[in-house]
This record gives sequence, structure tokens and C-alpha cells, in this order.
Amino acid sequence: STLAKLLATELGYHYLDTGAMYRAVAYRALQEGIDLTGGPELLAIATNEAIAFGQNGPNTVSIGGLDVTSVIRSKEVDKAVSPVSACPAVREALTEQQRIIGRSSNVVMEGRDIGTVVFPDAECKIYLDATPECRAQRRCLQNQERGVGSTDFKEIYDAIIARDIYDSTREVSPLRKADDAYYLDSSDLDIPQVLALMVDYAVSCGAQDPRVDQA
Repeated sequence: STLAKLLATELGYHYLDTGAMYRAVAYRALQEGIDLTGGPELLAIATNEAIAFGQNGPNTVSIGGLDVTSVIRSKEVDKAVSPVSACPAVREALTEQQRIIGRSSNVVMEGRDIGTVVFPDAECKIYLDATPECRAQRRCLQNQERGVGSTDFKEIYDAIIARDIYDSTREVSPLRKADDAYYLDSSDLDIPQVLALMVDYAVSCGAQDPRVDQA
């Protein structure tokens, strides 16, 4: 999320975190005590409760008018989001929203099926990866800074492994690298280094180079 936001800012594009959309639906389902694996009530949330970004300030997320920016990063939502995102009807509803947004302007769109399902013909695809250990450490620090979610390394590490297995083996829109995506392992790189590589690749795919004076 950090790098996707920075890349969007660097290129002058809009940013869309599709994972936050599934988290928002999962949060509302938990609130209502709804079955996380499917059913008409879960679909009703994904279809009828509008998800919006930026309404309550930069990088905010809301669903049905409720600001859920912080609460969707809780460990309860961490556990709930995979079964919700595996529901075919929910994915279909949110994928359509994502396509409408993506076609409306230049967008950096982040998610686990963007390059394979949502926009398989996207001009630029980056598969950003890192070791589970590295991702868990980064999440620990991020949660500590935000004051939201667990800061227990083992708990976060186990959750990351479980979610990766679940998402990569689900029948609908499984997590996988698109054949034509640029694979970028960020494990041993810092944020500026990764961002520079992402900008280089975006430029090679046709984006204007923000580092060159266009005047």
C-alpha cells in the first residue's frame, strides 16, 4: 500500500486499494454477524453499501458513509477478509466497481488479482513481493505507528502465511503472478529504491517520466 500510494503520487495518477474494499465488506459483515463465506446478506453489503476513498481526508476509506480507515486493519478483519474475498458474488460486485474506476482515469490499482482478473490487459503490471518474514516485520512496525492491529511478530507472520495459502489456492481469482508482470522482490530494498524501480518500469510501459522536465 505504501509503495502503490507513492507511485500514484509520483506519476500524478489516482490510487485505489482494492484490498481495502474487501476489508470494508468484511468489517461490515462482522458487525452484522453475517456469514463470511457467502449468501445474500453478504452480497447485499458488497452491492448496496457504497465504498468511497478520500471522503474524510487523504487515504481514508468509508462504506455506507461510515469511516472505516482504521478499523479495517484490525486482526479480526485480517482473519475475515480472505473468506469474504473468496466469495464469487462479492468478487464480481467489487470487480465491476474497480473496472469502472480504473477506466475513468489514470490509476495505480493495488490488489491480489488486478493484473490477472480485474485488468488483464493493463499497460503496466508489477508483482511486488517480499519474504513473509520481511512482510511481518514491516506490518509490525506499521501497526505500531498507526496504533491499530497486532504488533506480535509471530501472530502477524502466521496470519500472513495462512492468508497467502488461502488466497493462492482459492478457486476464484487466486493470487498468482500474471505472465507479463514485472516481478520485483523488495525484501532487501528500502522504499526509495523500490519506488525508483517501479517508476522506471512504469515509464518503460509508457507513463510520462516525472523526473524529466516536460516543459
